[in-house]
Amino acid sequence: MGNPHARGALRATLTGLASLSLLTGAALASIPQAAAATQAAGPSVRSNPYSPAYQHPYRHGALPTIQRHAQMKAWAAQHPATTATTAATGPQTLSYGGGVDGIGVQSGHSKVYLVFYGSQWGTQGTNSSGDATFSGDPDGAAPVAQEMFKDIGTGSERWSADLTQWCDGPNVASGATSCPSNANFIPYQSGGVLSGVWYDNSTTSPSAATGHQLGAEAVKAAGHFGNTTAASNRDAYYVVLSPHGTNPDNYQGSYCAWHDWNGDTTLTGGAVTSSYGDIAFSNQPYNMDSGSGCGVGFVNSPGTLDGWTMTLGHEWQEMMSDQNPAGGWTNHTGSSYDGQENSDECAWIAPGSTGGAANVTMGTGTFAEQASWSNDTNDCAITHAIVGGSTGNTVTVNNPGNQSSTVGTAVSLQMTGSDSDSTQSLTYTATGLPAGLSISSTGKITGTATTAGTSSVTVTAKDGTGASGSTSFSWTVSSTSGCASPGQKLGNPGFETGTASPWTASTGVVDNSTGEPAHSGSWKAWMDGYGSSHTDTLSQSVTIPAGCSATFSFYLHIDTAETTTSSAYDKLTVQVGSTTLATYSNLNAASGYALKSFNLSSYAGQTVTLKFTGTEDSSLQTSFVVDDTALNAS
Repeated sequence: MGNPHARGALRATLTGLASLSLLTGAALASIPQAAAATQAAGPSVRSNPYSPAYQHPYRHGALPTIQRHAQMKAWAAQHPATTATTAATGPQTLSYGGGVDGIGVQSGHSKVYLVFYGSQWGTQGTNSSGDATFSGDPDGAAPVAQEMFKDIGTGSERWSADLTQWCDGPNVASGATSCPSNANFIPYQSGGVLSGVWYDNSTTSPSAATGHQLGAEAVKAAGHFGNTTAASNRDAYYVVLSPHGTNPDNYQGSYCAWHDWNGDTTLTGGAVTSSYGDIAFSNQPYNMDSGSGCGVGFVNSPGTLDGWTMTLGHEWQEMMSDQNPAGGWTNHTGSSYDGQENSDECAWIAPGSTGGAANVTMGTGTFAEQASWSNDTNDCAITHAIVGGSTGNTVTVNNPGNQSSTVGTAVSLQMTGSDSDSTQSLTYTATGLPAGLSISSTGKITGTATTAGTSSVTVTAKDGTGASGSTSFSWTVSSTSGCASPGQKLGNPGFETGTASPWTASTGVVDNSTGEPAHSGSWKAWMDGYGSSHTDTLSQSVTIPAGCSATFSFYLHIDTAETTTSSAYDKLTVQVGSTTLATYSNLNAASGYALKSFNLSSYAGQTVTLKFTGTEDSSLQTSFVVDDTALNAS
């Protein structure tokens, strides 16, 4: 996106000041008397004749052009507020609207769908990053929009963390200016929010699409993406992007973008019918066509796409905090901010100023963004700590299995984990470790146990956003290194009971027919041998005593009708837990039985599952016959 350049910020500031200077004397006198009369009730965004929402109430969160914004502020200065209708910490404080259809904010992980509306976008292609590109996109705006939404919640960016203070749910009172701890908070949007891209070139985009047409396109997109229920659209958001050269909802010279939902009855043409539940969407013009008025060069030089990413971010943050306007968080103070959302209150603040726009570095890219209002800091925030609710990150700690050791013997165990945000590092802690053992912040458990006994250990890993995950296992410390319970640990080791128990086996595996002889006795486990696609399994869970050496053994016979000497078509896999001990195949066929054995001493103190899995392809049988199994502890 480029680097900040002072000339871009200065030019935008001077533009705003010039517009303010124009609005004096005769200019103010020209304001319609009906609009001027609203002074008695206090100014609001929707009563301000320079506001894009004036006589267009569906334009929620409409970002005025820089020139219109300056005119709005000048008019508001001439019409000061006389009363404040709700309690607030200041004139910019947002309060909760009580929800519409039970929806106030997106309290789950946001799913953003980009809808490129109309064949004027031209021929679609794909760049090296997998982003859709279009021949009718002279400024290369389409792939930048995709990369920005992919990057939100990555690289430890905290621009979007401002949203985590907002909430909804039955525990949030209408008019509340802060969230109770038992509310449904917006989570930190870890890992990106882009969920789909659609080029709807089935028709041309209207030269000046109405709000109703834009809402209908969003509903159409929900069907395209398969979001055909209210639940699937609860956290969905459809950005309707009109092509270069069009003038959706007559935005030129007035505003740069707005958002709404399909059920808004004030939409031109009325609410848009949907059988898919409520549909949140935005009108995103190709606002580079408006030049500096919509932010070209506002942060960077030349900064062609500064305003593009700023408006995309502006409307997304407002939708997140006010999904079905105005059931979420908006201003109700009776001041000139009345009716505004979180991003409206921080519009067009010059870079370098408090709360000003800035370049935000995310996981793989840097994008010009504007700040959004924060109740908890009473200011515009371009970066914010994660507060309230879940961070949205998922932390997983891998379970190492139950552990055993002996008094006086040093141990070393490295714990591992993962985070849904791969850029995060994990810090480990543990409770319940045997006396003498400790864990480092990187997850390594070391030390020498001093006391015999069994402990329940819980290891927790936490990332930089506060998200955490845990796993628990037992740790048995023996007083001596001797084996307290030696001997055979498998039940029915030769299958001579005539049933599988305590083995778990596929039908027909435990067998006493003469088709395959047993190693001893009459019964054995015969897997496969059908000459068609088939899978057989045989398994038993067994506890290996702590402090013991352990050997797992069995006799195996393989015969086959396969004639190949190079291809393993039929296989027998032997496992302990998820670890494969050995794999045999038709290539290992031989007359008679062969003894197989494996050292399982590392599993002492644990309960493990021993499993055989035989798989056979579609022709030419292979039989895997197992008998006289043993797990001997010593």
